[in-house]
This record gives sequence, C-alpha cells and structure tokens, in this order.
Amino acid sequence: MTLSAPPAARGAAYRRIWQAASPYAYIAPFFTLFAAFGLFPLLYTAFVSLYRVELQTPGDMQWRGLGNYTALFADDFFWISLRNTFTIGVLSTVPQLVMALGLAHLLNYRLRGRTFFRTAMLLPYATSVAAATLVFAQLFGRDFGLVNYLLGVVGVGPVDWQTGTVASQVAVSTIVIWRWTGYNALIYLAGMQSIPTELYEAAEMDGASRWRQFVHVTLPGLRPTIVFTVVVSTIGATQLFGEPLLFEGSVSGGISHQYQTLGLYLYEQGWGFFHLGRAAAVAWVMFLLILVLVGVNALVVRRRARKEAVR
Repeated sequence: MTLSAPPAARGAAYRRIWQAASPYAYIAPFFTLFAAFGLFPLLYTAFVSLYRVELQTPGDMQWRGLGNYTALFADDFFWISLRNTFTIGVLSTVPQLVMALGLAHLLNYRLRGRTFFRTAMLLPYATSVAAATLVFAQLFGRDFGLVNYLLGVVGVGPVDWQTGTVASQVAVSTIVIWRWTGYNALIYLAGMQSIPTELYEAAEMDGASRWRQFVHVTLPGLRPTIVFTVVVSTIGATQLFGEPLLFEGSVSGGISHQYQTLGLYLYEQGWGFFHLGRAAAVAWVMFLLILVLVGVNALVVRRRARKEAVR
C-alpha cells in the first residue's frame, strides 16, 4: 500500500520548483526573440558567406569556402570604403562627443529654461534620417546651398561638397554630428548628475576653479559614461548607412566612391550587383571589425584603470 504525499507537501514542492524556474520563464521571451531575430540571422549570414549566392537565384548555392573573403580583400573599393568608414567615423565621433560633453556641462548648471534646452537636445535625434539628410544635402549644395553662400560672404569660394573627397566626408560627418550630439549630451548630463555634490563642494573649498573642477571631478566621474558613448559611437560609425546613401542618392558613395562606407558597400554588393554571398562576407567583416574596435577600447580602459590603481 502506497501513501501519497499530503497536499501541503505537494504545494511546497510546486512552489520550490516555480521559484527555481520562474526567473528563466521571465527572461525566456527575450532570449527567444534574440535567438530568432539576432542569433539565427548572424549564424545564417556566416553560412551564406561561404557560398556563391545570387539574388536572382537564392536557392542555387555553390560552395566557395573563403572565396568570398579573398575576393573581398582583393577589391580596391572594399579598402576605399573601409578607409572612408574610418575617416568619417573619426570626423563625426570626436567633435560630436566633445561638443556633447560641453553642452552637458552647461546644462548641468542652473540656467533659465534648462528644461526647454534639454528637450530641444533630442529634437535632432527624433528627426528621421531621410528628412535630416535631404535638408543638409540642400544646405551643402554647390550652386545654391546656404553653406557656400555663407562661405562666399567671408570671401571663400564655393566648395563642391558632393564631389570632393574631404568636403563630402565633412558634409556627411556634419549630418551625423547634428543628429547625435544632443543624444550624447543628455547621457553625459545624466552621468554628471550622479556625481556627488560633496566632491564639488570640497574642490571649491580648496580653491579649485570651475575648469579644475571639471577636469579633476567631472571627467573622472564620467569615465564609465564616456567609455559607453565611445563604444556606441564607434559601432554606429562602423554601421553608417542612411546619411551617405541619401546625401546624393548614390549607392556607390559618389562618383569616385569618395564617401562610400562599409554599409553602402555591403548594400551595393548585395542589391546592386546581386552578390548575396559577398554581401554576407562584408557583413561578417563589419561584425569582426566592431569586435576588434570594442576589444581594443576595453583593453585601453583596463590598462588605464590599472595605472591609476597603482598610483
């Protein structure tokens, strides 16, 4: 004769099982969506990059191994787009973060209407990429653009912003700076407000000026936030696509590919030349490049933290 467990004991066992399994049940939807729309496309792209796949016949796949990668590295336009991605990334990221840091420092003080200014900072970020780029394309027009008009007022001749290599990259970088400076400024502002006010009061009692307070109190307190914005901006610069595409409406990034980024090069290979296998190889090169850049940044930050710990 077998005796069943009392209801109270069964209820306690069910509660223990639920307490152990409930955290996984709560996070299961996220990991399910990530596996379906993040991990699977990433792995499938790596699989496709090893085959010759054309857009007209996606079901006809021919094994190439690393042939797509070797053809990619032998293409001069790939190296041009890689160089353009780096230069546009530097031209847009460095001024953007410096300006965002300065704006956040100003908004951190008690100013009249600072709520309005904080809200206005997000307006460029809320504007669509297409609308912003089309407006800036008109501003940087060679014959009737406002920028060339202002340059003419000060005695500078008209600049062909869509044909010149440096000029076009500066124009595209300006669009990126305009869209993302306010967003990063609000992130820096949130980081500044988390710094204890006692540190500023102690520095002021020691006779430190506002500049010294900024250098010796604000910047060290913002170091994790600065690292975060640098990493996110680096990833965004590597994946830059909308601004250079809509600046002139050319997938090739200008007549001589002068501002074609890796994102445009990927699109050109896949949907311009119909080489889906090579486009997948470009995507994986971009992914590995992002991993390298983030890893280098983390290594630099770790070494600097160790040096400061030794001090």
